[in-house]
Amino acid sequence: MPDQHASVLDSPLAADDTFRMSILSPRFRSTTLGMVSLVALVAFEAMAIAAAMPTVARALDGLPMYALAFGVTLATSVVGMVVGGQWSDRRGPAAPLWSGLACFVAGLLLAGFAAHMPVLLAGRLLQGLGAGAISVTLFVLAGRCYPEAMRPRLFAAFSAAWVVPSLLGPALSGWMVDTIGWRWVFLAVPLAALPAAWMLRPALRGLHGQGEATTTHRRRALWACGAATGLCLLYVGGQTRGSAALALLVPGAALAFACIWRLLPRGTLRAARGLPSVIALRGAVCAAFFGTEAFLPLLLSRERGLSPLWAGIALSVGALGWSAGSQYQGHARNGWSRHRFLRIGTSAVFSGLVLTCAAAWPSVPVWFAILGWTIAGLGMGLISASLSMLALSMSAPGEQGANGSALQLCEATVVAASMAVGGSLFAALLSTSAQAAYLANFAIALCMALLAIALVGRTNARGFVVN
Repeated sequence: MPDQHASVLDSPLAADDTFRMSILSPRFRSTTLGMVSLVALVAFEAMAIAAAMPTVARALDGLPMYALAFGVTLATSVVGMVVGGQWSDRRGPAAPLWSGLACFVAGLLLAGFAAHMPVLLAGRLLQGLGAGAISVTLFVLAGRCYPEAMRPRLFAAFSAAWVVPSLLGPALSGWMVDTIGWRWVFLAVPLAALPAAWMLRPALRGLHGQGEATTTHRRRALWACGAATGLCLLYVGGQTRGSAALALLVPGAALAFACIWRLLPRGTLRAARGLPSVIALRGAVCAAFFGTEAFLPLLLSRERGLSPLWAGIALSVGALGWSAGSQYQGHARNGWSRHRFLRIGTSAVFSGLVLTCAAAWPSVPVWFAILGWTIAGLGMGLISASLSMLALSMSAPGEQGANGSALQLCEATVVAASMAVGGSLFAALLSTSAQAAYLANFAIALCMALLAIALVGRTNARGFVVN
């Protein structure tokens, strides 16, 4: 029986016909629901566990290893991205998706039943490995199963799948911790993850790869392990104080850089025109946004007197703005190219961050920060889906996994590096001037946003246009 998704891709549909097709039409419904559900569950896991981790660390007497509980997940996600991307290109996305799901579920179960902090860390390690593989295989599925005209709406649905967990995840996590116990924050997700993945079976059937493993593939896996170690050192070093921070940050940065430049497409570090600049832009703009997000709640609550509830609401408007921007790019038929979305989006991120960062001065009203964060979120919604579109369109079928992993790897690396540097500056300046500590981090974010604006013009490969 021919693959139903392949028949859609091979059929001579006009662009207008494809645009009018819904991602929830019968031939795509199961695949769309399965993919969006998995994205939402990974998002909920990230948001809910972050909120529950202080309680978990105290319960397991593991506060000294608190930073590692996040660092190992980030680090092993890099390995999952690289190995999952290569595996998808070689053998098709089915095997890496099921393997990634098995690691993700096993990690959640191990963490949920952990009696000691080292066991929980082992579970978090498996979670990161699985989440990285899942994210890149879903990227490959989007490229292999959906016509290009439908992908903007699919990526908009992915963005929307992050919004509800962003808004409700921390509150639901707190409720679960207070009522049924912190272990269910880990144990509840597998109950929904397995049925969600089961809906993808028809789409995965018949999607084959392009070749066998080579020495280059094995080397890339080793480089990914080295990059993961470097990122873990960066993450922990960014939350350490004094000379110990320097002892972790310097070798971590050196190791991460030495390994990661071998995993990214040639020309990424010098922002060569086309795909390398698409990947570099993803890293720069995410570092600008998430670098600000890391310190904004602290600024609003500690310096401006907002309650944790209102500081959280201020962050939520950014998530809503992101979803709105993503929905707009997925449904607008105004003739705009992907590169026009990128130009408008990067300008919105920079302008929004300027307003947000102005809240570091006591004379600036708090609503400036909330307005700015909404604008920055709108810009990120336009940018994120457009970069995924461009990366897919510039990738041959046998390169989608590698390029998808490179896109996510660049984001993880640049965000981790900028936050590590920012965290160290914040710790060094806080005792002297709180305002200077915040402004140092915001300056890094604004510089990354300016770099993103400069990179937009280089994402358009000559003779290559994506609408």
